[in-house]
Amino acid sequence: MSMCGVKDRPTRITIEGGTAFLLARVRDFLASQVSHAYLVGGFVRDALLGRATTDIDVSVAGEAQLLARSLADALGGKYVLLDQVHQVARVVLFLEDGRWFVDLSALRGDIEADLGDRDFTIDAMALPLFRPGDDSRPSSQVEWSTEHIIDPHGGLADLRKRRIRVVRQRAFEHDPVRLLRAVRLASQLGFAIEMQTRRLIQDKAGLIKSGAPERVRDELCLILGHPEAAQYLHQLHRLGLLLNIIPELAPTVGSKQPKEHFWNVFEHSLETVAAVGVVLQERRPDFACIVPWSETLAEHFDREVSSGHSRRVLLKLAALLHDIAKPHTRSLEESGRIRFFGHAREGASQSALIMDRLRFSNREIRLVETAIRYHLRPVQMAGGEGLPTRRAMYRYFRDAGEAAIDTLFLSLADHLAARGPTLDLASWQQHAEQVGYVLEQHFKEKSLTRPPKLVDGHDLMQSLGLEPGPSVGRLLEMVREAQAAGEVATREEALALARRYLEAK
Repeated sequence: MSMCGVKDRPTRITIEGGTAFLLARVRDFLASQVSHAYLVGGFVRDALLGRATTDIDVSVAGEAQLLARSLADALGGKYVLLDQVHQVARVVLFLEDGRWFVDLSALRGDIEADLGDRDFTIDAMALPLFRPGDDSRPSSQVEWSTEHIIDPHGGLADLRKRRIRVVRQRAFEHDPVRLLRAVRLASQLGFAIEMQTRRLIQDKAGLIKSGAPERVRDELCLILGHPEAAQYLHQLHRLGLLLNIIPELAPTVGSKQPKEHFWNVFEHSLETVAAVGVVLQERRPDFACIVPWSETLAEHFDREVSSGHSRRVLLKLAALLHDIAKPHTRSLEESGRIRFFGHAREGASQSALIMDRLRFSNREIRLVETAIRYHLRPVQMAGGEGLPTRRAMYRYFRDAGEAAIDTLFLSLADHLAARGPTLDLASWQQHAEQVGYVLEQHFKEKSLTRPPKLVDGHDLMQSLGLEPGPSVGRLLEMVREAQAAGEVATREEALALARRYLEAK
């Protein structure tokens, strides 16, 4: 897609390449089915900004659901119903240049009335899909004059001013998720939310609790995906949205920490999100170069877990929630020292309930829950200034499982956010080196964390005369741990170890 920037007051909008070919096919199909169809919303906005997109939004004068089914059949795509009440359906296409979404919605009255029901002015513009003299053949380029833009609410002016402005006062009552979407758009586009819109969001913030959990989840994850996610979480808090989405964070606001911490619990949680951006190389202050990093790790954190949410995003969510149980586990010793016994375990359980409420998948919940449960283990595993033993690393990877690498990076982010501007660089470098050593051993020697099987339960029962039961499982785990530590390497040594253990009991 190649277009002039909106600041340049373009006279033409030009769409090229695969987008143009797909648009031509959609136009050709719809021209035989309906009298009017318009490109709307984010597609028009991104076209004017010169932003690449794989989402095409079309409003049609007809039955959007039926048309979407037929379009999916015609283009070899997948049909998905998005909103039966408002007649919105999606066609998912897997083309050579990636995955595309064509969303069809039924016009609510004429196009100007339809645009009046949209959320923000920059998304309340339209372009006619059919124009006199159009060539229906697929083309590598599609053009409009800016005179074709239908813009009843001043969206083009707001694009030039780089601001998010609500179309109508009742917009948030019609769809509460728009409250969150305002901040998400601001983060994606680098725009500011206009003052009156900001005040309206603050006034209506409580409505977000009635928003569809799946949509709230996805908007929050898009915000977390931004390199400056913490900045926008602060904005969500100032607007009154964050604590309405996650009320369990409320007790952390102003909650005091031990003197070693620079921030209170709430501020520390948001700073930990910012620190995740540092340890995952999204932002690179001088001390970021100390963090272990590689293409393998980049691929690990960019990998999708489910529902389009990457490990990178879920690690930031874990950072936001990792100390959520501190206020409930706070105790004060006679010396005046503040302690939070069991906060990691309780925080893990609490985070699972929060994520379940927001309709995260079971795998996503397990990943975040495990990272929070074990976020203190990497430091404990090293046992002070030295490097962790093979046995300690084996136990860590056994317990943390799929979340082991993620938890190592959560511990680094937690360290950065605890000290803030008083960071001790020597202590930080030592922590980073310990994590680097654990990762090096993990990638270099998989047998350390997943040792090949020397014996199984049947071997133990047959050789040692044991009956089936939990004791067999405990013996197998003892053998695996000894194997990872380099103490046994053969079947005979494994059986001998198990026999000595039983004789010593």
